[in-house]
Amino acid sequence: MPLFKIDGSAVKKITIKEVDLEKNLQELFENNLEEILNISYLAHEYSTSFGGRIDTLGIDRNGSPCIIEYKKNQNDNVINQGLSYLRWLLDHKADFEILCQSKKIDIEIDWDSPRVICIAESYNKFDLDTADILPINIELLRYRIYDENILYVEPDNYQKTRVSSSGITEKAKQKKERQEKLQKTYSVDDHLKKPDEKIKALFQKLREKIISIDEDIKEEPKKLYIAYKLATNFVDIEVRRMDIKIYLNVRSGQLNDPQNIARDLTKPKPIGHWGNGDYEVKLENQSGLDSVFALIKQSYDLNK
Repeated sequence: MPLFKIDGSAVKKITIKEVDLEKNLQELFENNLEEILNISYLAHEYSTSFGGRIDTLGIDRNGSPCIIEYKKNQNDNVINQGLSYLRWLLDHKADFEILCQSKKIDIEIDWDSPRVICIAESYNKFDLDTADILPINIELLRYRIYDENILYVEPDNYQKTRVSSSGITEKAKQKKERQEKLQKTYSVDDHLKKPDEKIKALFQKLREKIISIDEDIKEEPKKLYIAYKLATNFVDIEVRRMDIKIYLNVRSGQLNDPQNIARDLTKPKPIGHWGNGDYEVKLENQSGLDSVFALIKQSYDLNK
């Protein structure tokens, strides 16, 4: 879908701009990693003991190690590279921990949820099919740079292929066993074991409203919360026994909260927390659902 600039009553199409992919793309992301992907930058071209170099190494706000690879041309096999680097990293956890200490990263590392992120201008069918069938989650992000110095980043969504169920049970079991070695997976049901029935029902209503915003929204259960995201999380939800705690990925001072129901976690001094963003809001009953959802919609608009 092309982008257009509105100037009064006139509309002008913004054209795609060429970029020096060999250098500028990686520098652009690394210099703005927190702003674009909510990831703290750790290292550039990080050397591994088998001779390869991880394009960008980082850690997100939940402590997940992040391997980022850039597809600079059609022949780059970034998915396989990312998997190889992930295997190496999980065998060299101490090296990553030392790197975090040197960068003064004060967060517990979540080795159950490492991330492999690929960034490219486009993906071919083979890339998408490979990511689909792999036993772990690979995040494929597509970028565009337009005139007017506009950067556009979106997840590359694709339709799962339907296959015959013959022999699937055993293959699925083997796939799950392989996946557990690299990434531990969680489900929404895992987060609904402790809440009472009232909170479960309230969460389901909130969940339906969030998913209905945009068909491209991805629901991603984590260890401690459920994330809703496009290219990055816009809301993280912790379903507790008697209430729902919601983290909005909005910077301090940018949230329009006329009812003053959100808590700014940066004031009077920053408070450590799971999830992304500077605002927290609690939902305890049906009466607060619409007000809370209005704030979530704001976060979606700011992060889309």
